[in-house]
Amino acid sequence: MSNVGSNVVVIGAQWGDEGKGKIVDWLSVRADVVARFQGGHNAGHTLIIDGVKFKLSLLPSGIVRGGKMSVIGNGVVIDPWALLKEIDILTEQGVEVAPENLLISLSAGLILPIHQKVDQVRERLAAGGKIGTTGRGIGPAYEDKVARRGLRMADLQDKETLGTRAHALLAHHNVFLRGAGEDALNAEKMLKDLEPLRKKILPFLGEAWQYLDEARKQGKNVLFEGAQGVMLDIDHGTYPYVTSSHTSAGQAATGTGFGIKNIGYVLGITKAYTTRVGEGPFPTEDSSEAGQRMGKRGHEFGTVTGRKRRCGWFDAVMTRQAAIVGGISGMALTKLDVLDGFEVLRICVGYRLGERELTHFPAERSAQAELKPIYEEMPGWEGETKGIRKWEELPEGARAYIKRLEELTGVEVASISTSPEREDTILILDPFGG
Repeated sequence: MSNVGSNVVVIGAQWGDEGKGKIVDWLSVRADVVARFQGGHNAGHTLIIDGVKFKLSLLPSGIVRGGKMSVIGNGVVIDPWALLKEIDILTEQGVEVAPENLLISLSAGLILPIHQKVDQVRERLAAGGKIGTTGRGIGPAYEDKVARRGLRMADLQDKETLGTRAHALLAHHNVFLRGAGEDALNAEKMLKDLEPLRKKILPFLGEAWQYLDEARKQGKNVLFEGAQGVMLDIDHGTYPYVTSSHTSAGQAATGTGFGIKNIGYVLGITKAYTTRVGEGPFPTEDSSEAGQRMGKRGHEFGTVTGRKRRCGWFDAVMTRQAAIVGGISGMALTKLDVLDGFEVLRICVGYRLGERELTHFPAERSAQAELKPIYEEMPGWEGETKGIRKWEELPEGARAYIKRLEELTGVEVASISTSPEREDTILILDPFGG
């Protein structure tokens, strides 16, 4: 029996921070299940609901809506301390988080204090070659997973197995720490600190793939929530300035155990301009008054780290490439209101690399660093778009800008966000097909 529900994947179409949290929350009214499929607590999703701000890193954005099941899939790496802290904060805000509405995959990887220590020491030693990680241990945890020495949530069920694997893991990483002049971490102390958390987490654990398959058979709508963005993908992003997981739509299937044939619409969240956190190439970055204005009006600071985001003009070349490799069906354009009042808007339509013109983002690191944007200019618009909920009420200039972005990226705009508030959204095409 094939599924009769609709299954939608939400991913970032740029370098992350596109506003996925609000869009997932807004879409989740139509979903029965919301599932995270990659990343860790380096992700940051901010939701503003009736004036109340919710900050999520590990928990799916659907957790703030009653009657929804949230799933953390096997593709996610989980810091148990961060997870329980996030649950405690949401509980204080009146959000119920219980095994009845949160399921964590037994196959998800564990982030432990040793991973954070290694992450931070590596960045310190890298000096001028820093990647710009959040220092939360996500990269080292994924490395251990691939090297088959990592711990998983399932290991929390058996104290003997947990102890054996934890000692082996620390023995491996302590060699590096001692070589870097750092103190080694003690496995027994770490296990002692983990014990009270272990007991709290066990009730949430289960076979996520099995639950999702049953949901499919019952015709339920599943919404898959990605973290970061396609241009931070470990394979397709601006390597090595990328995250440690796959951020494209295909990972929604791999990172949850949900068959790829059951994935339907893929919504790429896309800012009306471009931002980036941390190191790495950014051809359309604007350090002038225009970029500063975007940052100030868009409140461009990372949800997780608080780091100031670099801001610049919309890069249609990069977004078109992200749509192709990410499997994007349509765009949700966010933060349109940030561009209110700009007399002239610039859109990158190509790159100059020496004497050559490119219409794609090159894979070579040296080439990426030398790219110069080729801009097309458009007039801005008068008046405010903030809070508008109907297409026809947008200023003519704003509608023209959106249509041009569709032409240049080859992707239709399915919705437009005009403020951080949940309902300030213009729906053009329903990803769930209703």
